[in-house]
Amino acid sequence: MCGLAGFLSTSLHSGATTEVITSMLSNICHRGPDEAGYYLDDGIAMGAVRLAIVDLADGSQPMSDPSQRYWICFNGELYNHIELRAELEALGRPFRTDHSDTEVVLQAWIQWGTDCFSRFNGAFAVAIRDAVSGDLVLARDRYGKRPLFYADHGGDFLFASEMKAFRAFPGFRFAFDPRELATIYATWTPLPDRTPYQGIRQLPMGSVLTLGAGRRSLRPYEDLSFDVPGFDGSEAEAIELIRETLHTSVEMRLRSDVEVGVYLSGGLDSSVVTRLATQLSPHQVRTFSVAFQDKTFDESDSQRLVAEHLGTRHSSVAISGTDITDNFRSAVYHAEVPTFRTSFVPMFLLSRHVRDAGIKTILSGEGSDEAFLGYSLFRETLLRRQWNELPDDERRTRLAGLHPELTHFGPAHQAHLLGLYQQFSVERLPGLFSHEMRYQNGLFAARLLTDGREPFGDLLALVAGTPGYAQMPAVHKAQWLEYKTLLAGFLLSTQGERAALAHGVENRCPFLDPAVVRAAASVNLRYDDGQVEKALLKKAFRAELPEWTTRRPKQPYRAPGSTAFKENRPDYLELLLSDHELAELGFVDQRFARRLVNKVMASPVEEISTKEDHAFLYLLTTAVLHRQFVRGNGSRPGRPSTAALNLRVTVDNRRAVQQAKEIR
Repeated sequence: MCGLAGFLSTSLHSGATTEVITSMLSNICHRGPDEAGYYLDDGIAMGAVRLAIVDLADGSQPMSDPSQRYWICFNGELYNHIELRAELEALGRPFRTDHSDTEVVLQAWIQWGTDCFSRFNGAFAVAIRDAVSGDLVLARDRYGKRPLFYADHGGDFLFASEMKAFRAFPGFRFAFDPRELATIYATWTPLPDRTPYQGIRQLPMGSVLTLGAGRRSLRPYEDLSFDVPGFDGSEAEAIELIRETLHTSVEMRLRSDVEVGVYLSGGLDSSVVTRLATQLSPHQVRTFSVAFQDKTFDESDSQRLVAEHLGTRHSSVAISGTDITDNFRSAVYHAEVPTFRTSFVPMFLLSRHVRDAGIKTILSGEGSDEAFLGYSLFRETLLRRQWNELPDDERRTRLAGLHPELTHFGPAHQAHLLGLYQQFSVERLPGLFSHEMRYQNGLFAARLLTDGREPFGDLLALVAGTPGYAQMPAVHKAQWLEYKTLLAGFLLSTQGERAALAHGVENRCPFLDPAVVRAAASVNLRYDDGQVEKALLKKAFRAELPEWTTRRPKQPYRAPGSTAFKENRPDYLELLLSDHELAELGFVDQRFARRLVNKVMASPVEEISTKEDHAFLYLLTTAVLHRQFVRGNGSRPGRPSTAALNLRVTVDNRRAVQQAKEIR
């Protein structure tokens, strides 16, 4: 696991290039605290900060092939590197390391070109330089586990694992893009190729970007699809398929030269991962979790139950509202984008706890709900699609089972819900039927902006332009939207990768193995009727987990929202309470924002709606980011400097290759 950064530039003189690339790397050194290195040649610089997990001795970056024609900076892990290495050696590819997955990626690129990426089972962002052709190739894994951002700055091209690296480039300034903010507020996350800032894009998941000789090409190397042959075996055989694919996935993700732990939430998904890890790990598995002082959000009883049942060495971090407000700004700095929940802050604190426990790599259950239709969103989509054909009593029964954890879905609200679901039984936004009810809350948040534009236009264009999307079943469209938006744009990033890498911890997701996703899609077609969440997954592991784990209602991971700020009143809340500070956000409707803030701060918790809570947090995270990135140009107190890097220089006859080792 690493972070990477670099640029193609015609404006920098050679003396400035070294200073700029080292400054860019210093801004993301939290991602790779073990060592750093960079490569310079003919107007290009690229470097990496490294978190050493595989091949600790020989995996330093940047890395070249024996001819020194090709150079690579690799952020991530290739879980099937052993199998690919054997295949490449059989084809005659030369290897200098014993088991570096970075070298496997480079040799696979040399052998197969862009076709190599669809062969990879991993989480990665990669930059590859061809010193002969001058090409630079950037690629990102198929599910968007690892980030990769890029920007055009004058005639220069910048790229990095985190946007904060760009502040080190001369003349670069951050500025919010109100159009992108509107999309984020309405749909909960940036679109796959977007960011909230002007001029900065992210490489979409499953895509490759090639630059060279005045040309640029961006294309997908693999499309997201759930159109797989339906499983034609018995239910017992389907269950065995699930067990086998998950067993193999966890086994691959335990490949590491350092100890691997597990995030244990107490729910089904993390419990399954923990069970498999205890079967496959050579040592006692260490599990980690978040506990909340507010019992509304706490799942510590379930966590302890699973840990004791499986015999793990368990520890947790107790989180209060004060912990959230005290660490909010630091967590937002690492997230880099506005968000509608505080749930990433406890994960930020949990990763710090994991790091302090001496663990660099962690397994988590992310991706299970998307693959195995675990969200109530999927059952809701089926219900709304069938609504006008159902008798009234079945509508009521199925409504009652959608959200057992939410009081506003209880019997007292059923008349209102019947009318609401009738209203949303017909598609209004072409291609977005499954998410239309969710997006209503987003429309409220989008009112924060003075622009007033319709915020769904870019998403509508995205789905309209995606081959085969219009022909997908409604549930597959819902899955596609979840993978492309909330999963990649929040769960794997703000709440996942960014929170973990802030403290040098790498997360691995066994449910995001391509074989697991395909297996889930095949059995869903036959054995999931949308009535019981993850029915086959529960049956597959029922005998090995506590009974409560497989029969309990789903409890989504949540954390205290605006309540924490009402109760603790942190000093930075002045960003919203002060008319002068609020006015700094020139793209915000000041009157609407003031009414919202006053309502949230003055009202009892039970009188603050979900959409108001989301809008408040969007406004606050935007204001904090504006202070950190726009007014402060990406700086924060205690930001590391280039003085932390000790440079060792080697030179060959074509380019300067400089290796930097961080003084620990």
